[in-house]
Amino acid sequence: MARTSIGIVVTATAFLAASVLYAPGAAGARKALRCPLIFGHGGYPKGPDATRKDRIRQANNPTAVDHLRAMGADGVEADVQLTRNGSKAVMWHNHTTNGLTGPRRRITDLRWSTGPGSLSSRRVARGPYEGERVYTLREWLAHAAATHTLVLLEIKPQAKRILGSKAHAAAGWRQIVGPIRERDGRDVMVYSTDPWIQDQLARRLPDHLRGPHARWTDGVDWDEPPPSWEGNIPRWTSILKLHPVSVMTNYPAEYRLWLADRCA
Repeated sequence: MARTSIGIVVTATAFLAASVLYAPGAAGARKALRCPLIFGHGGYPKGPDATRKDRIRQANNPTAVDHLRAMGADGVEADVQLTRNGSKAVMWHNHTTNGLTGPRRRITDLRWSTGPGSLSSRRVARGPYEGERVYTLREWLAHAAATHTLVLLEIKPQAKRILGSKAHAAAGWRQIVGPIRERDGRDVMVYSTDPWIQDQLARRLPDHLRGPHARWTDGVDWDEPPPSWEGNIPRWTSILKLHPVSVMTNYPAEYRLWLADRCA
């Protein structure tokens, strides 16, 4: 199975759409699809004790991006939060500093580089990326561009507190929209699980909306320690039959191996 090149300068939507091809079959012309592009997702545990079990596996730092790429992912899903008053868009999954050094605080209450416990001074406290720092959206996107990584950004619901504020909305939106537009439309998609933020993204970044791309394909809830990948096979099979252009999985290495001989 050939890997799909992602070093082409096009918008994310156009690039993903370009992965569809038509190829002649032995019995004449027939439609065939390339294997879907794979977006790696770091995995977050389920259940009431999720915050305690979370091993901070998300692709919110360059080392995590590189690991997922080495496991066969064409792109990654990562998380955007805003610091106090919309002063900085940062790459972090949790709505608090759970998983970082220092006392626990809400991300939206912290300043980026000034004041006690500033976010830039903290480090990941556990898991495979222990010791990594928190990155700004602009820094992180620069690494994704340098490594030709497709990007899916989730704007976390907690950002609504700032993005909907009369006093700080303009600053917050600049922090999100600016770095994405600086990429000149290259391989970046956005979405949010918050309906209001999603609607605003449709207005401000219409060419970057996730749409049907990076379809979730796993059938087994992630936990710590990670469950076996084999429990995902039934859902992987059913989703592949729908010919997705791209999928998202917690198991990029296993999924790529599983795809072998199942698609072009």
